[in-house]
Amino acid sequence: MKAVILAAGVGARLGSGEDHPPKAMLCFADRTLLSRHLEILRHCGIEEVVIVTGYRAELFEEAVASEKAEGFVRTLVNSDFRLGSILSLWTARDVLHCGDDILLMDADVLNDVRMIERLRDSGNANCFLMDRDFEAGDEPVKLCIKGGEIVDFHKKVEHAYDFCGESVGFFRFSAGMAGRLAHRAQAYVDEGRGEEWYEEAIRDLVMDCPAGTFGYEDVTGIPWIEIDFPEDVERAREEILPRLKGLET
Repeated sequence: MKAVILAAGVGARLGSGEDHPPKAMLCFADRTLLSRHLEILRHCGIEEVVIVTGYRAELFEEAVASEKAEGFVRTLVNSDFRLGSILSLWTARDVLHCGDDILLMDADVLNDVRMIERLRDSGNANCFLMDRDFEAGDEPVKLCIKGGEIVDFHKKVEHAYDFCGESVGFFRFSAGMAGRLAHRAQAYVDEGRGEEWYEEAIRDLVMDCPAGTFGYEDVTGIPWIEIDFPEDVERAREEILPRLKGLET
C-alpha cells in the first residue's frame, strides 16, 4: 500500500500573507504535521509516501532530507498550485495508476494514529473516514448515509440521507479504483476544469459506482482537526494534541 499526501496549497486562510510555511510545516509540540504523518505511515507499514507539493516546495525537500526519509518518501511538484486541488490529484496520476492500494491524505490534518490504522485494516476496499460530531455549515465536506449506503459526498448536499458526518480528508482506494480516480482527474484537466477541488472527482466515482462499492469507517471520538484558520491552530494545540494516542512499538 502506498500513500499520497496532497500538500501543494498556499493556506491563505491562515491570514499571514505568503511569507509563511506550508500548513504541513506547522509545528505541534516541536514536530511538524509532515513529520507526524510520516511517522504514522511508517508505523502502519506503508511502503512508499508520495507528497504532492507546490507552494514553497523546497521546504518539503529539506524536510525529507532532515527526516532521513529519501528511500521512503518522494515528491511531485504541482506547478499550478494556485488553482484547484484537482491538479494536485492529477499530478499524482502515475502513482494512482501504479497497481497498488492507495491511501490519499490531506496534509493539513493533525490526527491520531488510529485514523490510519482504521483505513489500513478496513474491510472496505474503498473507504472514507467519517466523524459524526461536527459543526454544520457549508465548510465541512459531508459524507451522507442512507440505508447503510453512501448517497452523497459534498459540502452542499443534494440527496436525502439518514445521517451524515464530516469527511476527515483521508481515503483508501483499491488499485482499480485509484486508477479510475486518475482517469477522472485527467478528464477534469482535459475539460479545462483545473479550478475544481479534488473531492469532486471522488464524488463522481461515488455517484457512478454501484451501491456498496464505497464504504466508511466511523471514527467519531478519535481526535483530529483540519487546519484552515488561525483558531484551528490554537484548538489543535490546546484540545487535540493532548488527546493523541502514542504509537505502539
